Parts: sequence; C-alpha cells; structure tokens
Amino acid sequence: MDQTKTPLYTLLCEHASKQPISFHVPGHKYGAVFYEEALSSFSSLLHLDVTELSHLDDLHHPTGAIEQAQQLAAKLYGAKHTYFLVNGSTAGNLAMIAAACVQNKKVIVQRNCHKSILHALHLVGATPIFISPEFDEDVQVMSFVPFETISNALSEHPDAAAIVLTNPNYYGMTIDLTTVIQLAHSYRIPVLVDEAHGAHFVLGEPFPKSAVACGADIVVQSAHKTLPAMTMGSFLHFNSEFIDERMLKYFLQVFQTSSPSYPIMASLDLARAYLAQQTRESIHEMSEQIQLFKRELQTIEAIEVVESQNPFIQTDLLKITLQTRSAYSGYELQRLLEKNGIFTEMADPYNVLLVYPLATISQLQTITWRIKRALQCIPSERQNERVQFHLPKHCQAVSYEWTKGRQTRKVLLHDAVGYVCAQMVVPYPPGIPILLTGEIVTKQHITLIRHLKQMGAYFQTDIDGDYIEVFKED
Repeated sequence: MDQTKTPLYTLLCEHASKQPISFHVPGHKYGAVFYEEALSSFSSLLHLDVTELSHLDDLHHPTGAIEQAQQLAAKLYGAKHTYFLVNGSTAGNLAMIAAACVQNKKVIVQRNCHKSILHALHLVGATPIFISPEFDEDVQVMSFVPFETISNALSEHPDAAAIVLTNPNYYGMTIDLTTVIQLAHSYRIPVLVDEAHGAHFVLGEPFPKSAVACGADIVVQSAHKTLPAMTMGSFLHFNSEFIDERMLKYFLQVFQTSSPSYPIMASLDLARAYLAQQTRESIHEMSEQIQLFKRELQTIEAIEVVESQNPFIQTDLLKITLQTRSAYSGYELQRLLEKNGIFTEMADPYNVLLVYPLATISQLQTITWRIKRALQCIPSERQNERVQFHLPKHCQAVSYEWTKGRQTRKVLLHDAVGYVCAQMVVPYPPGIPILLTGEIVTKQHITLIRHLKQMGAYFQTDIDGDYIEVFKED
C-alpha cells in the first residue's frame, strides 16, 4: 500500500474546493457563521469540519476514505485492523476492556495504570486483580511489572478474562512484552496494552519495541501525544484470536461520539503518512540532536538528566526527564520554566518531563539558552530526604458491586487508615490514581497524599482540605 497517500484528508480538501453550500450541521457552515474576532484563527480548519455526507464516509460504518485511511494505518503498524479514535485513548481503553471482560470476571491489571482503565473495569463490573510495578530508584517513579509477578498472577488466576498492561509509562520507560504475552496466550488469556505514549515505536530502533510487534491482542495509542496529530486523535490496533471483534466494534460505537470530528480523523491520516515517511537518516539526525540537547542540559547545576539504569528497561528517546539537584521541587522547576516561556509536559515532586517532537528542532541553541537562563539562579542546597511510595504487592480492594449504593462520609486524612476509600485520588498529570474507589486506605497512601499536596501537586479529584471521602461502616 502506498503510505504517501492520505485518502481522507485528500477527499476533504476536494470537497472544500467545490465551495459547497451547507444546509447541514455543523452550524458554522464551513466558517460562514462564526465569531468574527476568532475567524482568522479558525478559518483554515473550518472548511474541513464537516459531517457524514454521503460521499465522505462514516467512522461507525466506514466503506470509503475512512476505511482506506484505517487500512493504511493497519498495514503500517502490522495490525489485522486499526480503528481511528476521536475521543482519545480513553475511548479505546473503555472499548477494549468492555469487549474482553464481563461482570464479576477477574482481570489482571497493572496498578500504575491510567484512570480510564479503572473506569472501564468499574463500568463493566469486573473484579480487578492488581499487580504492582517496580519502583525505579533512578527516576524515582513506578516503572514496569516484573515477569515473575505476572507469571505468579496468571498461575493464581488462570480463569482471568484478560491482563491489562501499561507500556510505556508516562516517562517513556518500556520493556519488551513478547515473553509476557506468549505466557498469557498459553493460558488463552488476551493481553490488552495501553501504549498511549508509543505511537511512534513502529519506527523501530532506537525506539522501543511496540506491543503490536510483541503480539498483544489490542493496543491503544494516543497518536496526538508523540505524532503530529490533533488532540484526542488516537489509534486502536486489533490482532486477537481470543476477543470477538464484533463486540469491540459495538463498544467503539458506544464510547465514541456519534458526531466524530473530521479534522481529528484527517489529522490521524496525515500523522500516519508523516510517520511512514521517516527515514533512517532523519531518525539518526533527530537522535543526534536529542543527545546534544541532553548534554547541554546536563551542564545546568540545578538539574540532572536521568534515565533508568535497569537492564530490562529501554527509555523512549523522545522522553527527557530532568531531576532536581536542588532544594526546588519538580513543580517549582516547572513554574520557573513557564515564566520563561518553556512549557513542559508534567512535573512531579522530583522531576520535570519534556516530550521532544518527532523531528529535529530549529533554533535548539536558543531554546537551550532560555532553559539555562530560567534555572541558573536556583540555590545550590539540596532537598531533604525524599519520600518513596511503594504500592503493596496486592492491593486490598472490595468489589465494585459492594460500593454501589453505600453511604459515604468525609474523615480527616490521618483518621482514614483502615477505611474503604469512596473516591479516586488522582494527581494529574499523569492521571494514575494513588487511591482507588473500594481500596483500603493505608498509612502509605496518606503519607504520599500529604507529601504531594505539600510539594504543590494538582489533584484532578477533590481532596477537600485535609479530608477524604470514605464509605460508612455497616
């Protein structure tokens, strides 16, 4: 297949060139009706923002340009079928779990997963069997689940409906999943992988191996995170012998809007074409520039560029973690950079994460100078002893069914130990819950919540002062 073709984008441009008269939705009528002060910013995109006209295909029953664009993506990624997602990887995670899992059925789940995975399990009513990742001492974050842990979980729960893994993590730390997937398949258990940050892994070395190439049953990727696609544009790749694809298609319709965005879909078509055009030479040039950038950052006294030294982990080239070497937290480093016009992906108590583009950067020297200027006046004194949080090997959790209809109350954080948590506690980003609804609150949880609040973390869920919501006792 000719990967230079962009069937959906090309068709939308052809349609716009005919100067069509709109008596259909959306209401901006190709930009003819719009808030005047903003029209100049949106006009070039509005002429592509259409609806399911007879010749423009339909995401929920594609037979034309959308189908061709999805087939091109499937061919590039080595998938049986690829589906465009316009509601982000969240919609893909919801759909794949709903297709593979049923109520009260066990599902083996990596504990440091995105909240959308947990939402899906809750909606389905599955019984999660949590498996805990290793704590990486170099980056000071949770990384991957060891093979032995997964093997033990499969041995103890051979009747599980699926295993759900997150690879890579937010910091680009990834492992080769081939052996894990082969083991799961020997139990006839499908492997579902949230590979949100790995849409570019198909390029091969020096990037990690994609879960698609490792043999995963369903892989969800946020194309918009590392490819030049619009926000919410994502891929779902299907390669399973164990999951009914008809059910997957059904749930994709359930969880995706009935009015999908054509600009987002067109951007997926274009991002796939951009990815396919990368050469060994362009990748090498980009890799060389990233290494130069890291060396320059390493000269800044207040920070250190860190990567995991674990031999099982390969770190994505596009993820650059800056760790504080001063009394400043990662959040404070991030704020200093923002004051100088440098906006990073996220911060945690000790790190700031940069996501490099899948391209070489022009004026990199100027950008590096601005980063150095932002961080040059930081005092040299070091932080106090760092707080490490290791999730328990087996999270204690009641069933989702148990939580339904139960009354809740708010208690002080230090009084919550031993209670069943009635809310998700989610620092965002990265959107990985510290506490789950139905999980037993421990001293470790309270220590981490207080530490994150003190350091300046943003919580996407409500932590009202020093209170947390728990279920009332019977």
